[in-house]
Parts: sequence; C-alpha cells; structure tokens
Amino acid sequence: MTTAAAALLASLPSFKNEEFLDFTDAANRRAMEEALATVGGRLGREYDMVVGGRRLKTDGKITSVNPARPAQVIGVHQRAEAEHAEAAVEAARVAFAGWSRVPVVERAELLLKVSALVRERKFAFCAWLTFEVGKNWAEADADVGETIDFLEFYAREALKLDGVATPIQMPGERNRLRYVPLGVGAVIPPWNFPLAIMAGMTAAAIVCGNTVVLKPSVDAPTIAAEFMKLLEEVGLPDGVVNFCPGEGPGFGSAIVAHPEVRFIAFTGSKAVGLEIHESAAKAKPGQIFIKRTILEMGGKDAIIVAADCDLDSAVEGVAASAFGFSGQKCSACSRAIVAAEVYDAFCEKLQARVDTIKVGDPADNFYGGPVISDKAYQRVLSYLEIAKGEGRLLNGGSAIEKDGGYYVAPTVVVDVAPNARIAQEEIFGPVLAVIKSTSIDQALQIANSTEYGLTGAIYSGSRATLDRASEEFQVGNLYLNRKCTGAMVGAHPFGGFNMSGTDSKAGGPDYLLLFTQGKSVAEKVGGATVKEAMEEELMGI
Repeated sequence: MTTAAAALLASLPSFKNEEFLDFTDAANRRAMEEALATVGGRLGREYDMVVGGRRLKTDGKITSVNPARPAQVIGVHQRAEAEHAEAAVEAARVAFAGWSRVPVVERAELLLKVSALVRERKFAFCAWLTFEVGKNWAEADADVGETIDFLEFYAREALKLDGVATPIQMPGERNRLRYVPLGVGAVIPPWNFPLAIMAGMTAAAIVCGNTVVLKPSVDAPTIAAEFMKLLEEVGLPDGVVNFCPGEGPGFGSAIVAHPEVRFIAFTGSKAVGLEIHESAAKAKPGQIFIKRTILEMGGKDAIIVAADCDLDSAVEGVAASAFGFSGQKCSACSRAIVAAEVYDAFCEKLQARVDTIKVGDPADNFYGGPVISDKAYQRVLSYLEIAKGEGRLLNGGSAIEKDGGYYVAPTVVVDVAPNARIAQEEIFGPVLAVIKSTSIDQALQIANSTEYGLTGAIYSGSRATLDRASEEFQVGNLYLNRKCTGAMVGAHPFGGFNMSGTDSKAGGPDYLLLFTQGKSVAEKVGGATVKEAMEEELMGI
C-alpha cells in the first residue's frame, strides 16, 4: 500500500452502515414533506445525454412517469440508440488513459465526496425515489442509505486492495501483487433500486480505475441523472462516466457487444441477463480479451416456517419480505413453505396481518404502493388469473383503482403445489404462494426446487434445523429467524446461485476484484535488501 493510501485509510473511521431515518420524529416528517414539495416543483424537466462531458440531445425521447399517478411526468430524457454506442465507448476509452493512472487515493476521495453530498441531500433523493419508482418513505430512505454505504465501503475497500501483498517474498526478489483496472465497462442497473444499485455498480467500477457507459433503466432514468450531477459536481473527469439512457434491445445490446467493452455489470431479469452473458461470450473482430459479466438476475425466494418457530415472528417476516415495496425486490419472499402442524394457524395470522396493509400514494407514505409500470401491472394481473386456478385466495387477487396508478392488492394464495407456476416463476409483484410441507426434508426440497437461488430464510427454534438449513438451503443469502429482504452492505454481501446470477457479492470484501485483474510483478534485487527496496517504493524514492 502506498503511504498516501495507508494514511487516508487510517484517517477514516471504521465503516458503519448509515442509520435509518425515524419518520415518527416530527422533524424528519417535516423535512420529508418539504423535500417532496421542493422536488415536486422540479418534475417534468428535460435531461441531456452526457458523453465525454458533452451534452447531447436526440430526436427520440424517454418519458419517465410516476407509477402512482401516470399522468405526472417525472423527467424527459434523450433516447440513446445503437448508433450512439460507438461515441459513448470511445469517450470512455479516451478517458481511461488518464483515469486509470489517477492514484487510488484520489479515486477513493471522490467517492467519499459523493457520499457526503448524498447524505447532505438525503431527503431530496428520498423524494425522487418516491416520485419516480413509487417507494414509500422508509423504502426510499433504505435505498439512499445503501447508496451511502456502497460509496463509503468501496472507497475503503479500494484502499485496502491497493495494499495487497504476495503471501511469499522470494529471496533476492521484490514481489508485488497489483490489481489493475479492466478498461471500459457497461453498467446496466435496474429500476427497483435505481439509486443504490446504480451508484454501487458505477462506484465499484470507477474507484478501481475503470471508465463506464451507464445505461439506466428506462423506468428510472431521472434518479440516475440526478446522481450524474453529483459526479460532475465533485469533479469527476469527463468521459469517466457517460450517461446514456436507452432501450435494452437497441443501445444496451450495442454496448454489450462492442469489442472494446471489457465488462458488463448488470442487475435485472434472468432473460436479459442470459442474453448479455451469451453476447459477451462471443468474441468480436478486433476483440483481444474475454469479457467479464457481473450478473445479478432474479429470484423465487422462499421462507421456511418450521413447526417449532415463533409463529408471530414468522408471520411478520413473511409479510414484510413479501409485500415491502409491493414485492418488487429480487430478494422478496414469493413462497412461504409452512409446516403442516402450524399451517392453518399461520394462514389465519397471515391473513389478518396482510389485511392491515394500506395501499395508496407513496408520497402520502402508504405502506403498499404501485407496481412500476403498465407493463408490470398487466403481467401481475395475468398471474393473478393463473393463481386463482392454482390455489385458494386468502387476500387480494385484484387491481385497485386509484388515481390511474398501477396498484395491485397484496395477494396471498394458499394450498399451492410446489410445482405450480406461481411457485416457480418470478412474478415481481405483491403475490405470495403458501405451500404446505410435512417435514424439514420436504421443506428444503421444495425451497431448492426452482431454477433460482438468491435469498431465503427459515424460522425455527431448533439449532439442529438452523444448522442443517445453513448447509442445505441453496441460496446466496440465507437468513435465520429473520426476513429475507434487507441485506446490509458489509454484513450481508449480496448475490445468488444458479439462475440468480454470478454470485457477485455486492457490498462484500471481494466485490472490487470483479472490476480488476491481478498483475504479479517480480523484480530481482541487487545490492539493496528486499526490505530496503520495499521501503524505498513506499516512500516514493
């Protein structure tokens, strides 16, 4: 580690997750209401595409709307097409020559500056999330808090990575191990965590010295544009991040296939993730490297409820995991696998709990909000029709008419077979399938019976059962006696198995390795001892 990197790391407090806001506090409620009013006055503006620092306009536009009130325009954005890919990648390639040589200390300090600005403007970013993707206040705060965590955590991890040493120093040699940037990358984030995941993937890439083409989701480009403003405000050099909203089949496919794009960081659906992986695997003329894909795809996440659990805690964990943000999390519980001995009691308690969920405009801080778009709305409604033939409705089962918004009632379907469509296919909405199991053996078999393996949880009072689940429940993030959503940076590195992705472990100590390549440097040392040579290097001699 260089002296400057060591000094900066030593000067920083130990990483600590950002604290959640308490919206029962009158001051916080007032601040959120003021932010909603202020941001509300900025809705409907047009944003430019930014390539190499140049602001561009296109003939085609992307219009982002409020899913709670689709008549309300959040922002108008330029529509990047396939023909814009070349300029965006070239801008990133040119910027890479300089950015890759910027000392890690300066790159880490930039992330810390951005983190400070996000923290300073926390309520404003919460308001943007509420308007553009329909998050209630607590969900918006969690998204902003995770953004701050990613920026702070990756800044520290980059400094640590700069100090990695080889396990062995060969006699008569100076042996170094460096992790160097890959080059130009494509960052393709989702709409459901449009600040945290977008900022986290972007920050991880650039703090390692890479440059990126950022293609935000067409359902949440305004939040990405507001984040881009912060990067410019702290002095990020032109071309390090190129902001290019566009459709996946056009612009997205073009940057993934481009022969100078060395990595693709993607979070989204299984179908699109597999298309990206397949495209990236095919070397194009002039391509001299194997592309790297960093993929987080979908989930069909299960919570096992054992007969010996605290039933009230299990009901609360299932309800929170299934219906937080209207089930629009890849980590959301969409299957509850319940022991036969407590099945009826669980269903009765769950029905009562779900009945308490109020659905309405998240700007008014209703717990249940809309799904993201008309396309998602129609998909969820089609699954409700399927559900009625695959089980018995306990709650919900229909749309809710309110302000033209995309609202679906929180839906619980019981007596579902493990192989039913609603128990196997990702719905990405407020729909929960409840499945009866006759033993822990069967419960684990059912839990592992989908093509996914992202998150899961088990509620049990038995140490042996919890330990067995730790070994046999095949998911990337497993939770014991707690809900299966709410992964925290540093504590719960996030990423899944099987068709849930490449188990990339965002927010973990090895995540930055995915954005770098290792370079071993061995030098024969003459008159100086190895210790003296290493000391000279650290001192910059």
